[in-house]
Amino acid sequence: MPVIQAFTPDPDPLGQQWLSALVASVPILVMLLTLGGLRWRAHVAGLTSWAVALVIAIAVYAMPVTTALSLSLHGFVYGLFPIVWILLCAIWMYQVTVISGRFDDLRATFYLITDDPRVLGLIIAFCFGGLLEALAGFGAPVAIVSVMLVAIGYSPIRAAITALLANTVPVAFGAVGLPILMAAKTADMPVLSVSPVAGRICALLSVLVPLLLLYVIDGKKGVVQCWPIGLFIGVIFGLTKWVVSGTSLYNLTEVFAAVITVVAVVAFLRVWHPKGGEEARPRVGEALVPDVEEPHLQRAAGGGTATATATSTTTSTTTATSTATSAPQSGDADAPRTGGPSAEHLTTNRILMALVPYVLVIVVFSIAAIPAVKSALASTDLSFAWPGLSDMRNASGAPASHQSYHFTWLSSPGTLLAFVAIAVGLIYKVPMGTLFGELWKNAVKLKYTALTIGSVVALAFVMGDSGQTLALGLFIAGVGAAYPFFAPILGWIGTYVTGSDTSANILFSGLQAGVGDQIGHKELLVGAGAAGGVVGKMISPQSLAVAASAIGIAGAESIILRRVFGYSILLLFFMCLLTGLMSTPVLGWLLP
Repeated sequence: MPVIQAFTPDPDPLGQQWLSALVASVPILVMLLTLGGLRWRAHVAGLTSWAVALVIAIAVYAMPVTTALSLSLHGFVYGLFPIVWILLCAIWMYQVTVISGRFDDLRATFYLITDDPRVLGLIIAFCFGGLLEALAGFGAPVAIVSVMLVAIGYSPIRAAITALLANTVPVAFGAVGLPILMAAKTADMPVLSVSPVAGRICALLSVLVPLLLLYVIDGKKGVVQCWPIGLFIGVIFGLTKWVVSGTSLYNLTEVFAAVITVVAVVAFLRVWHPKGGEEARPRVGEALVPDVEEPHLQRAAGGGTATATATSTTTSTTTATSTATSAPQSGDADAPRTGGPSAEHLTTNRILMALVPYVLVIVVFSIAAIPAVKSALASTDLSFAWPGLSDMRNASGAPASHQSYHFTWLSSPGTLLAFVAIAVGLIYKVPMGTLFGELWKNAVKLKYTALTIGSVVALAFVMGDSGQTLALGLFIAGVGAAYPFFAPILGWIGTYVTGSDTSANILFSGLQAGVGDQIGHKELLVGAGAAGGVVGKMISPQSLAVAASAIGIAGAESIILRRVFGYSILLLFFMCLLTGLMSTPVLGWLLP
């Protein structure tokens, strides 16, 4: 008797789509309740939600027990590699700057651009983060941006929220346009019929996000004092996305948007500069959640050596703010523990050396994105059939994508970041023992994060391949002619569950296209679904785990979720309204 049982998911096992969808929503609700409401540790919430999804998959959606367990293990392993591997290497690369003593040079160098930490936050989180998303994707932008914001004096939780909120509009065209490409491929449509629609929706969203970032960074004062540059950044970024997304260079949309916006901002700052930058420094360094952040900051300030966290180089709030305000024009990063130089003592060589890690990131990922190089790296990938899943099918009856595991040992963004970390260590003349010792220390510190991400990806695999996620999609798609107002919600749900806009597009773009064939607006629905995923990314448990680990506060996921959830809902509402009106004469003229 064969152990492996053939399985094709049924998205309506209970005979009533609303009831099947209601049951399918339980794991999602459990995750939101335990993590955001009950404040459970992320790995406990993740494991609990996975267990609920597993029981529902077996008991309600009739997935064989052996298939469900094997699929869970597959998802857990995929969570470890490549996702945790990317996070580990991103933090490792950052930590090399700490142990090399270059951290304070980096901090002072940032303040050469502008002495206003709010403007710096926009440039680093929105523009540089957008470039990282375009080139690397996965969790790299959130991890790297979070530690960079802490480097310029942001409190840890504020840095994490800023990084997550900024990592929205670039996601649709991240990883060199992969999400859009897969949306078009799954929907069986030309990519240039989907790309301009998603690009225009995200372009309009781009105008709003920098203003929200200013509110996160410095409250109402930040918006009042900095709205001109926030609006300027949003408009330039959005216009670039609007134009490039409709061309054959659609896959480089975020690269063009990020680079052009940074150049424009530097020029803009020559003729206008916000007031209140000096007074804002203490505020951006002030703990948002004192009982969580201040003990961590005090431990970091009291240590004689750097720890493997983003906050290892920060001081207590008082020390950090007094240091920051002591030299408002230079962004003096001196601290009693580190004795770093102020900006006026920086030489050209020290500036260049401080920027080496991030210049190398751009160079390495840009080279890796060249089609010939990308193909060469991908040719080294190892694939093998995952045990127990050979007879698993998708809803259409075709072999499920998770039948095989792909070991991207060389082409993974994590491996590229590892090469950068090693190169930076060599350039900075860090002893190899010390360099790889930091890698091991970070790996140990990430053990609970790895458990969180592994369990969440297992949850996503089980929900997706058992039919639970599709059940939710079919229920939402049943609203009929009003569906364009709801199309982005599928992308939002898919990205929340899977942690990936690409995966969400693979999951739902075919459904979006099918509804479009029935009610019209096919290009709009597929493009809106791809765009909707960008606002679900910030609340994905994977993203929350990456952000919490990057700032070095284990268990902060629930705190961060409660802080960003409202922004996710606000942006989703804006996108649903926009998409719905684009299906009518009111805003239909916005479509290509």
